[in-house]
Amino acid sequence: MRARARAWTGKLLARRIQKRGIDLSSLTFIPERTKVPLQRDGIDPVPRLAQLRENDPVHRLKLPFAFSVYLVTGAEHVKAVLADRDSWSNDIRHLLPGPGPSSADEVGGLGFTDPPLHTRLRKIITPEFTMRRLARLEPMIESIVAQRLDALAAAGPPADLAKLVSFPVPFQTICALLGLELEDRDAFARLGVQRFDATAGAAAAFGAVSAQREFLFDAVARQRAEPGPGLIGQIIRDEGDRISDVDLAGLADGVFTGGYETTAGMISLSTMVLLRDPAHAALVRDGSRADVDRVVEELLRHLSVVQMAFPRFAKHDLDLFGVPLEAGDVVLASLSGANRDPRSAGDQPEVFDPLRRPTSGHLAFGHGIHRCIGAELARMELRVVLPALFRRFPDLALAVPQRELSFRELSFVYGLDEMPVRF
Repeated sequence: MRARARAWTGKLLARRIQKRGIDLSSLTFIPERTKVPLQRDGIDPVPRLAQLRENDPVHRLKLPFAFSVYLVTGAEHVKAVLADRDSWSNDIRHLLPGPGPSSADEVGGLGFTDPPLHTRLRKIITPEFTMRRLARLEPMIESIVAQRLDALAAAGPPADLAKLVSFPVPFQTICALLGLELEDRDAFARLGVQRFDATAGAAAAFGAVSAQREFLFDAVARQRAEPGPGLIGQIIRDEGDRISDVDLAGLADGVFTGGYETTAGMISLSTMVLLRDPAHAALVRDGSRADVDRVVEELLRHLSVVQMAFPRFAKHDLDLFGVPLEAGDVVLASLSGANRDPRSAGDQPEVFDPLRRPTSGHLAFGHGIHRCIGAELARMELRVVLPALFRRFPDLALAVPQRELSFRELSFVYGLDEMPVRF
């Protein structure tokens, strides 16, 4: 009787979610079974993720009631989901409440938007993120990196690489790109961590999102009257009233947040990985541009700091590699799991190998129409900062054992809160 009651209640809940929505921003926990794709042992995904990839790559998570959520872990399976724009929606509005800072009316940007609006918005900012247009930023990035390495040297060993280099390099870069002036960097650093932290469920994350978006709404409103020199001002000059403040703030939020928190995590974790083997550090320090490019790509695959893609919602009943799904079912695509798949990464995918020749490209930036638009900017920053760091500090080393580093316990974007180094 209890099982029937749970099933009946679950169906009512699922129907309510599809029709009226739930207040996702009020959830203060995430179910234990959904934590697996966010858990790690150091930099490695937990073994359970590899087990699912090998034995159950489209795995239904056992959640309360009848709300169906599937975890997809194989590279082939993840690519198939992310590439299929006809079967899946990114629109999360049905899971948000009505009024308020986290309301459905305030959702903007690319990550939670479907075509045709997604197509129009992405077309607006894509030209700014081509390799040719980004090349003009390289001298500025080099200057920022030099300043931050000076700050690291001035702090003296032990010094916190995360605070002095990893965070400010991408943060200052993205602020300059967007045309933002941010004085309280420490506050934004905390908010950036909180919005991806799943330890307190969605409530804390949505609170951080709201705080950052309020600032961006204010910035957009100010630049409506007086457009600045950055990307926000340029879009206002080009688009005028054809783009709403919600959509423009959403675009800015996606570029802003995706442009610093992910790269900050990559800089710290990449440095830690390279310090494990002097030959790898030397390859970055003394190697050619092609050598550095190859190391950066393997670091992106190996670390997969963005652990999951935006959730996908089935638009209609479908069959996913033999697993029947119904309209409204949710799929979570594990990027870290897919990037360790030996069928795409090659032999020993758990090993960092700069000479690796994968059978297909990695998924660190996602795939399909929602692939990270800032991928080339992130690559450029890593190509600049890592060689400069190891040339400036040839004796660079961790100041504490790796096991004592402050890895984020449960975060959609993996990283380190602190990284003490000596030199």
